[in-house]
Amino acid sequence: MYSSIFGEKMSDIPFSLDQLQILKAIAAEGSFKRAADTLYVSQPAISLQVQNLERQMNVPLFDRGGRRAQLTEAGQLLLTYGEKILSLCQETCRAIDDLQNLQGGTLLIGASQTTGTYLLPRMLGLFRQKYSHVSVQLQVHSTRRTCWSVANGQVDLAIIGGEVPTELHDTLEILPYAEDELALIMAGSHPMAKQQAIPKEDLYKLNFITLDSQSTIRKVIDQVLARSGINPKRLNIEMELNSIEAIKNAVQSGLGVAFVSISAIEKELQMGTLYRMNIQEMMVKRTLSLILNPNRYRSKAAEAFIQEILPEFSTNGWFSGLELTPAGPVPGEDPF
Repeated sequence: MYSSIFGEKMSDIPFSLDQLQILKAIAAEGSFKRAADTLYVSQPAISLQVQNLERQMNVPLFDRGGRRAQLTEAGQLLLTYGEKILSLCQETCRAIDDLQNLQGGTLLIGASQTTGTYLLPRMLGLFRQKYSHVSVQLQVHSTRRTCWSVANGQVDLAIIGGEVPTELHDTLEILPYAEDELALIMAGSHPMAKQQAIPKEDLYKLNFITLDSQSTIRKVIDQVLARSGINPKRLNIEMELNSIEAIKNAVQSGLGVAFVSISAIEKELQMGTLYRMNIQEMMVKRTLSLILNPNRYRSKAAEAFIQEILPEFSTNGWFSGLELTPAGPVPGEDPF
């Protein structure tokens, strides 16, 4: 059956790109109907394409026994390779677009939650001032998902504040980019707001508003506090919220204090709606990292962003004059 795939004729390949896109959509949406809606086609057209694909591959791709469209083992295998094929097709189109010398094309940037919400929009604003003809897409997800997006070629590069998954350390280029201070904030009406700084032991006297204990920022804060002699488990956690904006609003309402990235509170500090409290002999910081895939094609738009925009926002001279590993597949190596 599969030997024909390697024949001389393109017609020997038992699937089309459209069929791979349909397979990917069904797997993502969990149903034929929702996949049809996503692709703006009819459900019967989706079903017919899947039937044709299964007949051409001579193997069932979906287990139709349940309410949700579940891939069979063969279906999952085809999806895995199909996503790589579609990703390389997108890279090909973007490489050809690059021939227009930044008069078009797309810049795809990934970011973890805080950096994507507060830091990247400023970077992309500066980039668009220089290259208004380039389409820009920003994908904000968890650190883990963002790293996999870089590894799979779904984004050109990413800036994250968490740890890169261990299994991707050999695949990705991980570069320290900037320091992000996590400032202790409180409402201007807070009794301690009149002080210029507090001893770190006074942290035990405060009511904290935090992100979930599994969040990247929460883990960083706990680690820094522990290294500074503060037991995070002894802190009084008043409430846990699921977003930085919710935390800022709660602090402004006088419900407690919080550690928040300095990039997230610039407006509030200028307006005086939040007060930043210094802690004696302690500063809470984390390292932001630039994530690249040296084995993927890097567009001219991405190179321009790296060389012209990133140095403007870096700290400690980490990124100034940095020599990057040349991008693109290494001749003779499997790009997958």
